[in-house]
Amino acid sequence: MTRDFRLLATGQGLSWLGNAFQTVALAVAIFTTTGGGARDLGLVMAANVLTLLTGTLFGGVWADRLQPQHVMVGSDLIRFGATAAIAGMFATGGYHLALLCALTVVSAGAGSFFSPAMSALKPLLVPAEDRQKANATLSLLQSACGVAGPVTAGVTVAAFGAPAGFTINAVSFLASMVAAAMIRVRAPRGPRSSVRRDLSAGWREIRSRDWLLTNLIGASVYHIGNGVILVLVQMVAVQRLGGAHAIGWIAAAEGLGGVIGSAVGMRFRPRRLLFAGLLALPLMSVWAFAYVWPGTLAAVMIGAVFGYAGLLFYDVAWDTSLQENVPHRALGRVSSWDYLTSYLAMPVGNALAGPLAGRFGIDRVLTVCAVVLFVASASMLLAPGCRRLIRTGVPAPDPRPGALTAAAQG
Repeated sequence: MTRDFRLLATGQGLSWLGNAFQTVALAVAIFTTTGGGARDLGLVMAANVLTLLTGTLFGGVWADRLQPQHVMVGSDLIRFGATAAIAGMFATGGYHLALLCALTVVSAGAGSFFSPAMSALKPLLVPAEDRQKANATLSLLQSACGVAGPVTAGVTVAAFGAPAGFTINAVSFLASMVAAAMIRVRAPRGPRSSVRRDLSAGWREIRSRDWLLTNLIGASVYHIGNGVILVLVQMVAVQRLGGAHAIGWIAAAEGLGGVIGSAVGMRFRPRRLLFAGLLALPLMSVWAFAYVWPGTLAAVMIGAVFGYAGLLFYDVAWDTSLQENVPHRALGRVSSWDYLTSYLAMPVGNALAGPLAGRFGIDRVLTVCAVVLFVASASMLLAPGCRRLIRTGVPAPDPRPGALTAAAQG
C-alpha cells in the first residue's frame, strides 16, 4: 500500500479507537457523575443525529469543491476543540446540558463534513486495481477497533473517570488531523457553482444509475428495520441471555464476523462484485432471527458472526463499486446521499422499536424486522445494474470540468 494510504489508515484507526472512548465516557459521565438520566443522554444523541442530517449533504458538496484532506483537517481540528471542551467541562464539575448539546452540535457538524471527504479521498490513495483491497483493509481495521475499543475504553474510564475518555478521543482527532495533513495526493477540481446546483448534480448521478438508486432506496428500508432490531436485541440480551455478560460476548462475535467479512473482501475478487455483496447481505436476517429462534446465546453469537461477515463484505463491495463507477468529481456528493440514508433511517427505526414492541411483542417485531432485512437486501437484486455491474479495476472517467454542474442546470 502507498504512503498516503498508510497515513489515512493510521489516522482513522486511532480515531475509530477514540470514538469508543467517547461513547463509553458519555454514558458514564451523564449517568454516574452528573445525576443525569436517559432524558439527558437522549437529547445529546438527538442533537448529534439531527446535526449529521443537516450537514451531510453540504459536506459532500465541499468535499467535491476542495481538496478532501483539507476538509478532513478542518473537521478534525474542530472536533478536537469541541471534545477537549467537553472533557474540561466534566473534569471541572461544571456540567450543563445545554453546553454539552451545543458542543455536540459543533462536533457532529464537523463530522458531517469529514465522512464524505474521506470517501472522496480514499480512491485517490492507491492504484485503481488495489481499491478493493484498500477498502477491505480499512473495513478490517474498523472492525478490529470495534472489538478492542469498547473493552479498552471501559477499563480506562472505570479507572480514571469519564474526562479521561473524552481526552483520549480528543487526542485521537488530533492524530487523525496530523495524518490527513501529511497526505500529498491532490484531487482534480473544476469550477464551482451554487450549492443547490452542486447538490442537484450529485442527485442526477444517482438517478442515472439504477444500481445506485436501488441500493440507496433498499438501504433506507434496511436501516429502518435494523434500527428497530438494534434496540430490541439489547433488551433480549439483558432479559433472556445473561445481561452485560451476554452483550459483551455478542459484541465480540459481531466484531469477529466483521473481521471475517473484511478479510474475505480483501482476497475474494469476483467479476460481479456488487452482485456477490448483495448475495451476502441477507445473512444479517439470520442474526436478527436467532434472537427469536432458537433464542440461545450460542445461536445468537453464531448468527452474529455470519451476519456481520455478510454485512462487512457488502460494505467492501459497495465502496469499491462507487469508486469504480462514479466520476470522482461527484463522489463526495454521491457519498453524502449514501450517508444521509443511514442517518435518517436508523433513528426512525430506533424510535419505532419501543412502541412496536409494546403493541405486538418483542419476538413478533424481531421476526418481522428480520424479514424486512431479507426482503430489502434481496430486492436490490431486481435492478439489472445490480446483477450486471462488472468490477473493472479502473476508475470511472471524469467528465470535463463543469460538465456535472451544466448537466444539473439542464
